[in-house]
Amino acid sequence: MQIGQVRENCQKILDNVEKVIFGKGEEIRLILAAMLAGGHVLLEDVPGTGKTVLAKALARSFDCEFSRVQFTPDLLPSELTGINFYNLKSGEFNFRKGSLFANIVLADEINRATPRTQSGLLESMEERQITVDGTTYPLPAPYFVIATQNPIETQGTFPLPEAQLDRFLIQLNLGYPERSESIDILQKHIAGQPLLEIGAVCDMANFIAMQQAVQKVFIHEDVHKYIVDLVHKTRNNEAILLGISTRGMLALARLAQAYCAIGGADFVTPKEIVELIPYVFPHRIVLKGGLRNRPAAALSIVEEIIESAVVPLEEFKR
Repeated sequence: MQIGQVRENCQKILDNVEKVIFGKGEEIRLILAAMLAGGHVLLEDVPGTGKTVLAKALARSFDCEFSRVQFTPDLLPSELTGINFYNLKSGEFNFRKGSLFANIVLADEINRATPRTQSGLLESMEERQITVDGTTYPLPAPYFVIATQNPIETQGTFPLPEAQLDRFLIQLNLGYPERSESIDILQKHIAGQPLLEIGAVCDMANFIAMQQAVQKVFIHEDVHKYIVDLVHKTRNNEAILLGISTRGMLALARLAQAYCAIGGADFVTPKEIVELIPYVFPHRIVLKGGLRNRPAAALSIVEEIIESAVVPLEEFKR
């Protein structure tokens, strides 16, 4: 598949989702880029801003298996991964698949579940497999987790550990819609249910071909060095306790490839790197002085790091 075809297919998906979600075109594009890059997305915002609806609209745009899990304090890890149960008829133990056995998994309000349950996602998000009682089960391809969470300050929540946050390729905040967009939401959603009116515009075989095409988007050696310089600056900053991991470095490069492909470009420039860093770096950084899980504070430091880094001077033509 050529990059031009990737762009056309992505535009169909974007148009489909925007029939339900208004005024969030850039956020939808970023999530789609994360999916093409093989990553996962964390949506954090106050209740009622459309996080769950956005996730459902994306899932309905694909001809795939979809699973929605409402995370609660009493949710058990086995409900996610699956469990072996004794079958009285056959006299044998059988494996019953959990909610994670799907192409797209919506982990709704993920930070309301206990850390033990949250850890049930770790293997699936990183290795695309689940191990139960010593037996490993592969997950369907492609596999994508889109999680929503309320702000950490909300009562009854459990902050996600650093290892879990690092597995999310990007973190997004949707925010409230503008006035004109709010009017559109009222008119469309009061008159009916737009979410139920949209259907699949892309099958899984086509999407896998798109993912393979995205991997061919060219990244110049100088841009590679630029990414590495930015990562190392986070590791050597006096205000940062935990800098960007190798996983985070690869995530930025892969996201840049996918983001450029959606726009029809077949190579990455430093401009895309700078644009995407605010979605990839802040949630992975732990600041000194007890300022954990503070993406806003981390973003401020990341912006300073971007300003201090030397940008490759070679001209890139689109």
